[in-house]
Amino acid sequence: MSDSDTTRRTPIRVVIAEDEAIVRLDLKEILVSAGYDVVGETGRGDEAVNLAAETRPDLAILDVKMPGMSGIQAAREITRDARIAVMVLTAFSQRELIEEARDAGVAAYLVKPFRRDELLGAVDNVLASCRQEWAIDAEIETFGPEGSAAEDKIATRRVVEEAKSTLIESGGMTEAEAFSFIQRTAMRTRARMREIARQVIEGSLSP
Repeated sequence: MSDSDTTRRTPIRVVIAEDEAIVRLDLKEILVSAGYDVVGETGRGDEAVNLAAETRPDLAILDVKMPGMSGIQAAREITRDARIAVMVLTAFSQRELIEEARDAGVAAYLVKPFRRDELLGAVDNVLASCRQEWAIDAEIETFGPEGSAAEDKIATRRVVEEAKSTLIESGGMTEAEAFSFIQRTAMRTRARMREIARQVIEGSLSP
């Protein structure tokens, strides 16, 4: 997402939880300069949970190690009853940590120190990924699952990803544009996204 793309839309609301004040300040400056709306910031995990409940942000960026509550514990609380994208910051990469974070509802992680473009790219990817997952969940709730909900979600995700790749390669779309086309077409025709994605892959449907 470019800075201009962000500022043309309603600003995306972000909560930051990072116990190192200088890192927290860097995060805020980068995000604000890119057009994001930082609606809350704290150095404690438990306060991050409260801020997320109060402000209902689109995204929460959480450090893994914080007083009061770890970032992973906070992520689990934040995502329990709300559709809020969560990204965690960590000083090191550990497989166990990544798996635990994923189970807690974390969409992605970013290793510190990070560059501006790394942060903004990660934020863009996290938001896009979560919106797609939420859209698939909403569709299954609307139409009902074909088989089990988990199997339906995996099958839908697989064919949508293939269709997005087709649109990116053949239509020069971005990933976000490709998914938006699939989702909007499905809503307009009252079809499942999986059906629209199959038409894209087969070549019978194009923008």
